[in-house]
Amino acid sequence: MISKVPAGYEDLLERPIVGVLGTVSPDGSPNLAPMRFSWDGAHLRVSHTIPRKKFVSLQANPNYSFMITDPEDPGRVLEIHGWLVTVVPDHDALFYTSLGHRYGESDVQLPDDSDDRVVMILDTTRFIVK
Repeated sequence: MISKVPAGYEDLLERPIVGVLGTVSPDGSPNLAPMRFSWDGAHLRVSHTIPRKKFVSLQANPNYSFMITDPEDPGRVLEIHGWLVTVVPDHDALFYTSLGHRYGESDVQLPDDSDDRVVMILDTTRFIVK
């Protein structure tokens, strides 16, 4: 276990790779979902909406695991553990739009659920190289 990004794995956080966010549902069952994200050097940021399962799960249990697999070398994997730090509104969908651009969408369509859209800011406490 490593508490900072392992040398040589920084690119997995900088490249527009879809990661898998793992949470525990309020009923105790595991839940996995592919997620677009951004990395600010200390936190993962993901876009979501209030009524959806990931948001509800992280409100009940703020711990998460996030796995990024290098699409060019599937044996190169970075797992991140941490907890939900905070949630900020994204009613204007600016963060949602910025993620679309990060992932190569030239014409990002604003979602219909902008009123419920939020940015979940996830602290990173541990990195595991697999």
